[in-house]
Amino acid sequence: MIRPALVLALPLAAAAAFAFQCPADMSTISAALDTGPKLSEADLARVRQLRTEGERLHAAGEHQHSIDILAEAMRVLGIK
Repeated sequence: MIRPALVLALPLAAAAAFAFQCPADMSTISAALDTGPKLSEADLARVRQLRTEGERLHAAGEHQHSIDILAEAMRVLGIK
C-alpha cells in the first residue's frame, strides 16, 4: 500500500520543485537586468522577451518549458 503512494507522490514532488525554480530564475534575470548589463539592444530585447515568456509559461503550469526558456535568457545574460 505504501509503495503505490510513493510512486504517485514522487512526480508531484518533482512538479512542485520545478514550480519554485521559475520564480527564482525570473528574479535572477530581473536583478541582472536592473544592473544594466553590457548587451546589445537586440540581446536585451531577447532577454526581456524570454523572461516574459517564461513567466507566462510558469503561470500556465508549464514549469519545465518555463525553466528551459528562462535558462536561455540567463545564458544570454552570461549567468550560470
